[in-house]
Amino acid sequence: MSRGAGDLPAALAPLRARPAAAAVFSDFDGTLAPIVPDPAAARPLPGVPALLGALAGTYGLVAVVSGRPAGYLAAMLGDLPKVRLVGLYGMEEVVDRQVVVADEVAVWRPVVEAVTERATAAAPPGLGVEPKGLAMTLHWRGHPELAAWAEGFVADEQRRTGLVAQPGRMAIELRPPVDSDKGTVVTRLARGRRAAAFFGDDLGDLAAFEALGVLAADGMAVARVAVTDDESPPEVAAAADVVVEGPAGALRLLELLAGPSAAGGQRAAGGRRAAGGRRAAGG
Repeated sequence: MSRGAGDLPAALAPLRARPAAAAVFSDFDGTLAPIVPDPAAARPLPGVPALLGALAGTYGLVAVVSGRPAGYLAAMLGDLPKVRLVGLYGMEEVVDRQVVVADEVAVWRPVVEAVTERATAAAPPGLGVEPKGLAMTLHWRGHPELAAWAEGFVADEQRRTGLVAQPGRMAIELRPPVDSDKGTVVTRLARGRRAAAFFGDDLGDLAAFEALGVLAADGMAVARVAVTDDESPPEVAAAADVVVEGPAGALRLLELLAGPSAAGGQRAAGGRRAAGGRRAAGG
């Protein structure tokens, strides 16, 4: 396995070489926070907000890009003025402590609310319905037999409303049919940078990996980091340059990006985390 200085994987070395010209992107669930049965109970690992702040003090851009609402990210991560918090696959962003939504997205709110009401009324026991304001997610973690019901409901609502589906880990989401995903966010925010990395664990992160591939073809140094566990979609690791085990592995790699002082502080706060990066097969 090829590595950069200080055990940093070689794919991430260009970010450390010129941090002011580099961008660091990360997903939230499954990357900065462990996957849990109840999505409402998800919390970032200890030390994550401080680490993101340390990264933002060094790198030209640091952003959390998630399928969660932007307001939820702000509540979980706290006041991080130098960190971009982008929610709902780019449809929302926290700007000056306020959640900003484009007009083309906001007009779909009544449609999403109506679908959420129908899902809540019809969902069988054990199926979770997660309202997100401008999106709605059905979860069947712990009840795999309900996947077919959820997928059928989503297919019916797509035909009925024009909303689009976004598959996830034991979940599927309905959201407005706008040109916004993690790839468009990365393309927009990484423009003009010399290097960029994205840390992600799920199918929705593949768009970000693909966007980095396009940027790499134009000369940008990129690193696609897959954060995996036993239920991870295999496509994510297959598309990555670096693979780490779970959020603990992602944090260890982010600590290395932040530098020795930040890494030391995180270990003192939450204990040393094992799981360095390994080269993905074919990456």
